[in-house]
Amino acid sequence: MNREKKRTLAHFLMPAACLILGTSTLAMLSGFEPFYSEYYSFAWWSYIIFIESLLYCRGAKSLLFESPGKFLLLLPISITVWLVFEALNFRLSDWHYLNIPSDTVVRWTGYAIAYSTVLPGIFSTRALLEFIGVLKNSKAAPLGNLQRLYKPFVLTGLLFLLLPLVWPKYFFPLVWLAFIFLLEPVNHKAGAPSLLRQWEKGSPGNFYLLLLAGAVCGLLWELWNFRAGSKWIYTLPHSGFLKIFEMPLLGFLGFPPFALECYAMTACSFLLISKIREKYPPVRALSIYTAMAILIVLFDLLVFAGIDSFTVFSFQDFSFIGVRP
Repeated sequence: MNREKKRTLAHFLMPAACLILGTSTLAMLSGFEPFYSEYYSFAWWSYIIFIESLLYCRGAKSLLFESPGKFLLLLPISITVWLVFEALNFRLSDWHYLNIPSDTVVRWTGYAIAYSTVLPGIFSTRALLEFIGVLKNSKAAPLGNLQRLYKPFVLTGLLFLLLPLVWPKYFFPLVWLAFIFLLEPVNHKAGAPSLLRQWEKGSPGNFYLLLLAGAVCGLLWELWNFRAGSKWIYTLPHSGFLKIFEMPLLGFLGFPPFALECYAMTACSFLLISKIREKYPPVRALSIYTAMAILIVLFDLLVFAGIDSFTVFSFQDFSFIGVRP
């Protein structure tokens, strides 16, 4: 598809996304299925498509239109990245789901569609903030000899991952920092996109934009969850007070570093894909990719089953069309 056709498509998708968001919101508030139960996914995909289309029409960076293959690859990565935290939540028990569709195919398809929005939502929001000029002049003194931080970072990351698993009641917030420390040394050393490298160059703008994008997305996650039929609630220890929507106020502090984790985990994922392509001939690389895909799908399905067993508090019968009483 040439640039002019992409531009035409983007101009069409912007009002279409607004229409879907508005319609699904009204239908959700009226209890009309499937919007009542699946509102979160309707809202997020409308938002993502609108932002990506807007960016492309304005000549800004749009992953969806400029690198559609990479955007599509981001979706299964997004599912698996979030499922890492869902698996950790089996031990932490920080959130639970209510009124989830009882049909397994519908339920698991809903999981996949919802979780596939996590990374595109964060990165589209970050791109929008950059486009409108937020923090465009951010500078800092360059940091030198960052290799000295590799070992302390990895040790800190391991500690931040293990402490919540051993004493979840006291250390549960550390999971929203662990993968930054674990993966940033890997990304920096291998030449992948890296927050450490940006600080090394005295260019912390991306770091700040990701923090802000995480905060914006956190607010949208909670807003679009609050009135939905199928939703999550929090069972956080020591902090279940002063709620905004379903989230205790202190819980919003976790969203900005979560965006940094998503950046580090995504960079590491694409690094692995590129290293396999560089190191092995095409046939061997394809076999490795296939084996990886099978293992990832098995992991995803196991975590889906775990969510059903440990995280879902209540199921409900789901009808594709109809009004909830």
